[in-house]
Amino acid sequence: MRRPTLEAVAARAGVSRATVSRVVNGSDTVNPEIRATVLRAVEELGYVPNSAARSLVTQRTGSIGLVVSEPPARVFSDDPFFSQVIRTVSQELEAVDRQVVLMMPSSPAGQARVERYVAGGHVDGVILLSQHGADPLPAALLRTGVPVVSHGRPVSTARPPYCDADNTGGARAAVQHLLSRGRRRIATISGPPDMSAALDRLAGYRELLSDSGRRSLAAIGDFTRESGAAAMSQLLEDDPDLDAVFAASDLMAIGALYTLRKSGRRVPEDVAVVGFDDIDAARFTDPPLTTVRQPIAEVAKTIVQMLVDGVDDKADPVIFPTDLIVRDST
Repeated sequence: MRRPTLEAVAARAGVSRATVSRVVNGSDTVNPEIRATVLRAVEELGYVPNSAARSLVTQRTGSIGLVVSEPPARVFSDDPFFSQVIRTVSQELEAVDRQVVLMMPSSPAGQARVERYVAGGHVDGVILLSQHGADPLPAALLRTGVPVVSHGRPVSTARPPYCDADNTGGARAAVQHLLSRGRRRIATISGPPDMSAALDRLAGYRELLSDSGRRSLAAIGDFTRESGAAAMSQLLEDDPDLDAVFAASDLMAIGALYTLRKSGRRVPEDVAVVGFDDIDAARFTDPPLTTVRQPIAEVAKTIVQMLVDGVDDKADPVIFPTDLIVRDST
């Protein structure tokens, strides 16, 4: 059977094609009785609006781009951060009849492809996730004129409106907790130095140690379990007498627990460990992991709302507080 057309709906409802077009495109200028008649004809015929033609009329695509600047292998790894953000964004957009378009540029060619797609008018807005300092994409997307919001504080000079957790405050709370437990040689496992979350958590760690007159000791990871294990090995080599470590992610903290166990250190008797994120696995480590909980879902929901409401380019950032969750690892 042929797909029902706009003309067929107009004939069934006894109105003009233009009236049907206004109804299906959401115009509020149509008489309620006529609108009801048109919608009944749409249902009876099974008419589905042509999305391409509809977007020409409304100048809207009904889609929001979620640009994750990581390789697919990282996005779909065992890191629950990405899955939680993607799931929350998708659910929030579905609730307002929008579609998420997931894009994962991990090369210059991929970045250029995303820029062309956005500039071509295929999405109504863009959410940036997991940005790195040298990434040229934020500036390129801002030049397209399409609304852009960042999940996390942008590192680059291109500064779209953003929403984030209080990474610095969370790190300070973690270190203060370790100090209150009598720990004196506190090291940290930092994340990549080109990402704002890693920089802010490292800054919070250093600020509090400096305030207390203690020296800092850092090793760099990349937010993965494997990097946490390797960084912990480096820290033990640099300072065998350290008695605490703050890891900038729970996965890195889990890797640190593995290395400490292999080296014969007891947690928390010999070395106390604090993570960041409060992923589900943190409750099931041995011992259960003390961590800083960040509101991942709340940040994602707020970013979607900022786009749906029509965010101002000069809008102030929205920063959510974090919570220290104390468990047996400290």
